[in-house]
Amino acid sequence: MTERTLWSKEFLVAIAVNLFMSSVFYLLLTSMAGYAVAEFQASESLAGLAASGFIIGSVVGRLLSGKYLDFVGRRRLLVLTMIAYVLACLAYIPVTDLGVLIAVRLVHGLAFGAGNTALVASVQAVIPPGKRAEGNGYFATATTLSTAVGPFLAVWLGENYGFTSVFLVATACAGATLVAACFFTVPEREPSPEERRLKWSMRLSSFIDRGGLRLGLVMLLAGLAFASVLSFIAVHTADLGIPAASSVFFVSYAVASLFARLFAGRIQDRLGDNIVAIPVFGCFAAGMVLVGLATTTALIAAAGVLIGLGFGCLLPTMQAILVDQVPPPRVGVATSTFFLLLDTGSGVGPVLLGLVGGATGFATMFVLSSGLVVLAAIAYLGFHGFASGGRPARA
Repeated sequence: MTERTLWSKEFLVAIAVNLFMSSVFYLLLTSMAGYAVAEFQASESLAGLAASGFIIGSVVGRLLSGKYLDFVGRRRLLVLTMIAYVLACLAYIPVTDLGVLIAVRLVHGLAFGAGNTALVASVQAVIPPGKRAEGNGYFATATTLSTAVGPFLAVWLGENYGFTSVFLVATACAGATLVAACFFTVPEREPSPEERRLKWSMRLSSFIDRGGLRLGLVMLLAGLAFASVLSFIAVHTADLGIPAASSVFFVSYAVASLFARLFAGRIQDRLGDNIVAIPVFGCFAAGMVLVGLATTTALIAAAGVLIGLGFGCLLPTMQAILVDQVPPPRVGVATSTFFLLLDTGSGVGPVLLGLVGGATGFATMFVLSSGLVVLAAIAYLGFHGFASGGRPARA
């Protein structure tokens, strides 16, 4: 029996939805703390809450959508949340109170968390099983592009046209997400009688999946490490006297991630999970050490390449493994759990590692953060690598 093609209309639309959805996330995450300080004279802690409130809302959205995804309908939930996504982007413009701004961030994050969970769970039904890692790698390139384009646009627009222009561009991207979502069709899954019976159950297993928890722990540790770079690389390079190196780092990271994702998924599908995962962890850890030891722009760029080959490939690699491990009825909950822990690591990382950086210096903090990558690798090997032999090639 011939396997269906990967590059279907639904897969291309899913990539477009992911690109525009993620671009809004990075546009606003990059500019929100500065906006809160400039417009509302917010303290550092409240400015941080204005930025991270989105992630708090996202966690709530993921918890609820993971359980009720198939009751609402995957496409319906995606479209409804993207309508809220557009309205939230518009709601930033008239805001004149910091408390209202934080509330909008929470609602916006909730829409993102629920919509992104619906999208990621849905695209798994579009990707052929034998091309699971390859498909997830290509799908994740949209997120990689947004990490480069979003922050660049946020800074350029803010400096040249003011914060309102950032919100208008974010609204345009959210609108494009909504339009693309309307064209995204995916096979819906009918909840089983047992699932309907437990629809209103508040048991922990209704919201948290064990498989998602295990691989989510890997991503929590990895997300903690990457958050240290995402949050403090600009401060670190400024301290070194090479402030432009932070931009070079993110460009190197994006290029390396895109390049690696073009072939890593295909190798994983054909040769097994460990053949990709183990080098990915190695590159990630080495990159964290190098960014801490680097004193020149060239070395910072090299660290960006290593971390791009590492963390940039880690998400689609772990995601492909997760979807292979869980039965179809649990894909929504497992996906929600997986990204919930990743979001937690990304949200908590700047706070915890900022304290470490303040006490030891950012260079030492980056080197110490490589230990988190090692712990993530050990967790992966314990949960999957040793247990399954890294799962040979996919059928």
